[in-house]
Amino acid sequence: MTTLLLRIACALKRSPVTVGTVRSFASHSRQRSQNNNLIRTRMEVQLTAPNGRTWVQPLGLFINNEFVKSSNEQKITTINPTTEEEICSVYAATVDDVDKAVAAARKAFRDPSWKALSGTERGALMLKLADLVAQHAETLATIECLDNGKPYSVALNENVPEVINVLKYYAGYADKNFGQVIDVGPAKFAYTVKEPLGVCGQIIPWNYPLDMAAWKLGPALCCGNTVVLKLAEQTPLSMLYVAQLIREAGFPPGVVNIINGHGREAGAALVQHPGVDKIAFTGSTATGKEVMKMASATMKNITLETGGKSPLIVFEDADLDLAATWSHIGIMSNQGQICTATSRILVHESVYEAFVEKFKAKVEEISVVGDPFEETTFQGPQVTRAQYERVLSYIRSGQEEGASIVLGGEPAPQKGKGFFVAPTVFVNVKPTMKIFREEIFGPCVAIVAFSTEEEAIQLANDTTYGLGSALFTKDLTRAHRVAREIEAGMVWINSSNDSDFRVPFGGVKQSGIGRELGEAGLAPYCNIKAIHVNMAA
Repeated sequence: MTTLLLRIACALKRSPVTVGTVRSFASHSRQRSQNNNLIRTRMEVQLTAPNGRTWVQPLGLFINNEFVKSSNEQKITTINPTTEEEICSVYAATVDDVDKAVAAARKAFRDPSWKALSGTERGALMLKLADLVAQHAETLATIECLDNGKPYSVALNENVPEVINVLKYYAGYADKNFGQVIDVGPAKFAYTVKEPLGVCGQIIPWNYPLDMAAWKLGPALCCGNTVVLKLAEQTPLSMLYVAQLIREAGFPPGVVNIINGHGREAGAALVQHPGVDKIAFTGSTATGKEVMKMASATMKNITLETGGKSPLIVFEDADLDLAATWSHIGIMSNQGQICTATSRILVHESVYEAFVEKFKAKVEEISVVGDPFEETTFQGPQVTRAQYERVLSYIRSGQEEGASIVLGGEPAPQKGKGFFVAPTVFVNVKPTMKIFREEIFGPCVAIVAFSTEEEAIQLANDTTYGLGSALFTKDLTRAHRVAREIEAGMVWINSSNDSDFRVPFGGVKQSGIGRELGEAGLAPYCNIKAIHVNMAA
């Protein structure tokens, strides 16, 4: 793999008087032009990735359709998790910057350029954005691979298409989100209208930067809201690039504002801001609880999609080859960094040994760890050193508590670098162990045996989480019966983690509040107003 090339404009290294090829200072207008060029170069940098693709990367906060510096010019450095090298530094929002972004969103919400648009016109803007994302698919996939560490093939063939599909789906709903006329008798005419909430603060995680942004932007814009989108500080680059496409698509200034920043500063300011009407958050359960507390002061509408420790049940009559294939997808995809990852595999004792062997073979066959730009790579690095060390700490914990590792369990550096962890399979696991109870968010799975259907359900539900779940059986009566008993927002029968943008996504218990995707994803982004007309007046 070639080393990442950072081709930074010379203006970043020189004083204003030596920018470009200025030969004369006689013209004040020419000098102003050169100074403006210098400001622009500070807002962007030219990057070249190992696959040879070059692009101009925005670095600023995107407010009112312009990239701007943070108020105190503070920055966040983003790291390539494959090489552990710096990619670039982006501006990080302060409390003042959050104020500016919210003010821009509020102004845009009330402005006729957005407020007066019909749903059809909003949908057309969203379709234009989807088309632009498709045109820039290879660049977006390259940025995602570089900044996040996920394989380029996955970013190109799964993540970017998800953005396009979600935007198109909600664009289609933009003029079909109807109210109702309610028959209450001839003396009154009663009807409802669906109105946008206002300014929506949206906070996305680092594991799926493009997808999670689309999941939130799609329904919010469909319903006529304006947005301040706060990016994960670990992976800000892909959505900053999309910001350019939002402007190019023709969205009025202030409709979508995108800020970088630390959660404790920019995120907290956004959640607590009195000018924000709604908060949508995807991230850890611990942070979700803090978001909920902070939002309570102004009684904000909230949607939370938080952690999970999803079970996957393999019954004695299951197709073991099918179960092994989907079990691998359910935990090892995206480096195990999936909130719905089926990281607890519960297997009937009569097929336990056979399943473990098939599952191990599937992991060894498919989970090729390596450079995410290589076509043969299935698993790239963990997103950051902190996440890498977290995963390794859980592996040590599993060993210390008595579990056995039958595969992996160690770092897997590539050419001596990178935050790579070998896919890890634990057996001899007890339900009291940390690796069974706590969310690891890495390529680690715990396999436990059970003897009865009742025991399987009890083990599946023995968790504070309730996001995803899966079960494998040829008995469809049992499948539907068990699906109803599992305490989770989603159940996959004979598959795992095959979510669909047309189907609601969300959890119960400490895995969140509300739903995203599908028609259900519209409800959190609009108010239903009832209007009563006295027909006798």
